[in-house]
Amino acid sequence: MATLAFSAPNELQELLGTRLKRLRLSRNLDQRTTAEKAGISEKALRNLESGRGSTVETLLRVLKALDHLQGLDMLAPEASVNPLELLRQPKPPQRVRRPRKQNSVG
Repeated sequence: MATLAFSAPNELQELLGTRLKRLRLSRNLDQRTTAEKAGISEKALRNLESGRGSTVETLLRVLKALDHLQGLDMLAPEASVNPLELLRQPKPPQRVRRPRKQNSVG
């Protein structure tokens, strides 16, 4: 897997477009069929696949048309544990505390 940490946004768009094109081809779909299935123009699909800019809606429509919406989980995973919430929770007791004896005055 290529490292994406230091890639410029335009390089990432090109990489995403290339991967979407490979996914489309692996499904044996041409651009026309995919665009029709996604409800977008062929030009919008060509722009997305070439990394020349697109909309999030176009990306989502193409992922759905390619039956690959699970790609969203990789792109923006659901947070299962919020680290800030862990910090806010009180720490469990570390030892047993016995009640103090009260002095009886009589």
